[in-house]
Amino acid sequence: MDLFGFNPDSILSFLLTLFRVSIVLFLLPFFGGQSIPKTVKAALVLALSAALWPQLSFPGTMFPGTGTGIVLMLLGEIILGLMLGLLVQFLFGAVQFGGQIIGFQMGFSMVNVVDPITGTSNAATAHFLYMCTMLTFLVLNGHLELLNAVGISFKYIPPGGLLLTPGLSKHILEFSNLMFILAIKIAAPVMAALFLVDLSLALIARAAPQMHVLVLGFPIKVTVGFFFLGFLFTIMANYVSDFIGLLSEIFRTVMQAAGPNTF
Repeated sequence: MDLFGFNPDSILSFLLTLFRVSIVLFLLPFFGGQSIPKTVKAALVLALSAALWPQLSFPGTMFPGTGTGIVLMLLGEIILGLMLGLLVQFLFGAVQFGGQIIGFQMGFSMVNVVDPITGTSNAATAHFLYMCTMLTFLVLNGHLELLNAVGISFKYIPPGGLLLTPGLSKHILEFSNLMFILAIKIAAPVMAALFLVDLSLALIARAAPQMHVLVLGFPIKVTVGFFFLGFLFTIMANYVSDFIGLLSEIFRTVMQAAGPNTF
């Protein structure tokens, strides 16, 4: 395929590849934030698309006869890129949600920090776990596995070949449910420890009403919360490692539900 030969089919297939790759990358927390200049993002997306495109085959990709057909194909690639990017975001969303729960239980509901990557305000514990997860993802070469999974997606769904089926929405809902389950699993150890602290403080308040339990309770809950928060690093590293190992399989499952090709 000669990109500079101005073959309409080849030009369209490259544009569709560019759309899919760009949407997936812009949804990544370490790439789509405000810390990277837009020109650098655009150059990297163009370079990755140009490197990936010649190695792919696009059977049946034909230049549509109408402008509406081209628009529909581009919209299909945008939708597919959003779905693939959100599958990765589910992991980081689960970590953030779990961090929000932990921060609320520790009494940090009003302690927020500004995320320099996204520019949004999050709980301190949520931002801390989010950054740790992102670093773990990069250290374990999750970004390389993600690029491999994006390449696999073209084997199942060539440019313009997206099929919106009921099975596709079912898989997306299943993965979104797993996000909340993972968030509870992340927050569960700290929640259990802080529940025991609250129970102990309630018994102390009942046995010795003259003690200022509210004054004593906050530093105790913060100390216990940070102590058990340290145990989450190993657990989260295992979750991230398992997720990276299953990333290609997750993409393949979604692609089989949305693409015309089955293997």
